[in-house]
Amino acid sequence: MSTKTTRIISIVLMAIPSLMLIMSGVMKLIGAEQVVTGLTKAGLSSYITLFGIIEFISVGLFIYPKTYKIGFLLLCSYLGGALSIELASAQPPSAAIILTVLWIAVFLKDKLVFLTTDKPTI
Repeated sequence: MSTKTTRIISIVLMAIPSLMLIMSGVMKLIGAEQVVTGLTKAGLSSYITLFGIIEFISVGLFIYPKTYKIGFLLLCSYLGGALSIELASAQPPSAAIILTVLWIAVFLKDKLVFLTTDKPTI
């Protein structure tokens, strides 16, 4: 695969979860009934607005090229928490799909985020 093709695929794969998380943040901030019901069942109804704000900040950092690594780590943490709640309440693990696409996109963009050349010290 050429560098240009890899870059285009990476951009597309970064845009998909970013748009989904922005949409999720908007739904949390406007208080969409389905989101409120789901988070209330999980016992997190008092944090709905906070979750929406966290999603916006994390996606903003992820989209901005100089801070995408920090945004990536924040999104991984946020989606890991969402995945644990989904698994604990026997829901389909949709956060795992978003997280997987996010990891593939960042790997295609910059493999050094995942790989290191340092030899382990014993």
